Amino acid sequence: MVSDPIADMLTRIRNGIKAKFPKVDVPASKLKTEIARILKDEGYVLNYKIVDEGNHKAIRIYLKYTAANAPVISNMERVSRPGCRVYVGSTEIPKVLGGLGINILTTPKGVMTGKAARKEGVGGEVLCRVY
Repeated sequence: MVSDPIADMLTRIRNGIKAKFPKVDVPASKLKTEIARILKDEGYVLNYKIVDEGNHKAIRIYLKYTAANAPVISNMERVSRPGCRVYVGSTEIPKVLGGLGINILTTPKGVMTGKAARKEGVGGEVLCRVY
């Protein structure tokens, strides 16, 4: 059993990018599906879909590369961990690389990027940063 499923998802994506895989499979959950949706909406992955693998569901994430076969995602890192949660208010949401990357937050209004959370005026738990 994995103690931090979000970190496991980010690690699978990082490893898939380093190995130049076209897609990676991650065990499905509602939170991981929302993270995959944000990555797709922000243009970091091509697409994702829920696949049924026998008795469990998985999220198949199609990784995105540039024309020069360089990955679009250069780094993904977990911010809030089970042992050390990181919460921020709406005015304290940090920018990633001066606005070139994104934060993914869980807020009372759902899972959203740091930019959307600032616009909505809500804070929450910073799950990860992607750039």
